[in-house]
Amino acid sequence: MKIAFQMDPIGPIDINGDSTFRLAEEAQARGHELYYYTPDRLAYNQGRVEARGWPLEVRREKGNHFTLGEEQLFDLSGMDVVWLRQDPPFDMFYITTTHLLQRLSPGTLVVNDPFWVRNFPEKLLILDFPELMPPTAIARDLDTIKAFRAEHGDIILKPLYGNGGAGVFHLPESDRNLASLHEMFTGFSREPLIAQKYLPEIKKGDKRVILVDGEPVGAINRIPGAGETRSNMHVGGRPEKVELTERDREICRIIGPRLRECGQVFVGIDVIGTYLTEINVTSPTGIQELERFDGVNVAAKIWEAIEGKRA
Repeated sequence: MKIAFQMDPIGPIDINGDSTFRLAEEAQARGHELYYYTPDRLAYNQGRVEARGWPLEVRREKGNHFTLGEEQLFDLSGMDVVWLRQDPPFDMFYITTTHLLQRLSPGTLVVNDPFWVRNFPEKLLILDFPELMPPTAIARDLDTIKAFRAEHGDIILKPLYGNGGAGVFHLPESDRNLASLHEMFTGFSREPLIAQKYLPEIKKGDKRVILVDGEPVGAINRIPGAGETRSNMHVGGRPEKVELTERDREICRIIGPRLRECGQVFVGIDVIGTYLTEINVTSPTGIQELERFDGVNVAAKIWEAIEGKRA
């Protein structure tokens, strides 16, 4: 197959942690042709969805992990698969790419399905499963957030469309910075904020469960660093081996059919204690860590699902 990756610049990536690199590496090993472009090079032009990019070859050599062919303009309808893999922020630029890529269907398979990526923001999709999530409020209004904290005591406050742990604050009832943080957030963004009841189980880790076509294939636990509430690996969280619990499997049984029906092939959900806190569909991570801990070729499972859909 001809595979195009729409992703952030490939040069600075960590080849031992980046999930997109691992997907490209596995695709190459399976004999597929790889192409690469950055989202700013995506365009709609007189009926064609096209991109300026390069043929791509990858290798597991730090500092020498890719080779690009000659730059070319390609019609993405000529690709068998296009991967939507740039990281958030989930802003209008990101959303516009989903509108353009959606026009490739049904001839080209876009993974994850861009229509549902656009309609499944990770911190909003969980609202469809209220029985699985902790007490949650989404609001821009300060009085609503204050009342939520007064009811639940400790809360976590974060941007609705952020990623990687950026802008996440633990605000116990004694913390006097809520109004100042609200002022800061609303000063540069029109987006609401999301508040969730603080879960003390975070000290034992934030579990990332990876689902392939709606089925769980394993999990890693992310332990916050010293003095941190956030467990994201971008901010110093430590990954460790962990097994799926019966509660994890129950959560996956409930949400899996919806993800599969909506074309979300590669998904990472976050579980703290017994609660589902996020469903990550835009650019989930964790493949390489899971493969190292469990010895399972997760990338191969993802490609088997995609190859099955193309067949």
